[in-house]
Amino acid sequence: MIDVASPVEILKEAARLNLEDPLREGSMMRFPDYGQLVMTGDMHGHRRNFQRLQKYCDLANYAPRHVILHELIHEEPATFTSPDTSYELLIEAAKWKCEFPDQVHFLLSNHELAQLTGSEISKNGRVVTNVFEDCVHKAFASQGCAVVEAIEDLIRSYPLAGRTPNRVFVSHSLPGPREIPKFDVSVFSRLPQKEDLADGGAAHSLVWGRYQTENAINSLREMLDADFFICGHQPQEMGYDVLHNRMIILASEHNHGVFLTLDLAKPVTLDYLLKNIRPFAAIA
Repeated sequence: MIDVASPVEILKEAARLNLEDPLREGSMMRFPDYGQLVMTGDMHGHRRNFQRLQKYCDLANYAPRHVILHELIHEEPATFTSPDTSYELLIEAAKWKCEFPDQVHFLLSNHELAQLTGSEISKNGRVVTNVFEDCVHKAFASQGCAVVEAIEDLIRSYPLAGRTPNRVFVSHSLPGPREIPKFDVSVFSRLPQKEDLADGGAAHSLVWGRYQTENAINSLREMLDADFFICGHQPQEMGYDVLHNRMIILASEHNHGVFLTLDLAKPVTLDYLLKNIRPFAAIA
């Protein structure tokens, strides 16, 4: 049986630190004009890539480096009946936050929002939200409910987005063309309310949005006062894609996974961003 006392405490402490993050204003993180930002894509329980990320970031020896994590849960199963052990990665990420509270940051994603609200997500023929919770209960036995509650506290504490002084906006995704006309940008200035997280709410539209058109991205540039967007959410077999020269989509959940590094003090161009996309496989 897994010792649950430490995981529950870690998850709850990480949640507290998320809410008290000095970079945070409402649900927006505002990064300083120095140091480096490391942005990941969806990780879905890929522990090897997470370990490589930790090795690269070397946070103990590089204090001005910030790293963003999102969509950590709901791993790809080896078989239909394989357990989902991505809660282990979530706990490891929470522990990393506790060790480096001013450098490790999270973003709300659609899978984590679904886990929080009890909405079903089906993937490869199984309801991954149910499988995840069942696996937590099996792993932690009588303390399963306490761990599930601590996980929900952590997810509830996540901010929605971040922005850099060189006009880069980072989030799990962006609203799609249909959602943009009614998208409430004031969601970034407050903690998300129940209606924000519900289907049709601003937070829900942000993390679930797909298929952004050029017109949609141009509207979002004006609405969010940004030049470039770095997101995840949309699967990328080869690690990343670029939409309309303004939106970079990263994937971190497989062997072709990548992350992106950004100097917070330098002017940003698309070429600069693309040159700073790094494969996890290159980290020995």
